[in-house]
Amino acid sequence: MSERANPLEGLNLADEFPVKAPRERKPRLPPEAIEKLSQDNDFPSRQPALATPAEPARKQRRYTTGRNVQIPVKGTAETKALLEALADELQEPYGEVIARALAALRRELDGTR
Repeated sequence: MSERANPLEGLNLADEFPVKAPRERKPRLPPEAIEKLSQDNDFPSRQPALATPAEPARKQRRYTTGRNVQIPVKGTAETKALLEALADELQEPYGEVIARALAALRRELDGTR
């Protein structure tokens, strides 16, 4: 068996790819000087304006209930609003409101037969 040929044999890679000298770094300006320069030239800041936190539109519902099965259901906006209103009134998570509604429907159907 013969030895594998080295494709780089005989090449002087230092001539092909000369090493560049590192560039000299310019000293950085202090942050105060940069801030003053930006204010003097009306350059807008990217920092967020300090504002009072807005009240969330709806209270977040975070309950530990043991429910771990999702039931994706399509409905109308009115149905969703009714579910949210009932959940707010009962101070219960959506899953509990749906479970109680289904139990009431079962009782109603059993009583009409």
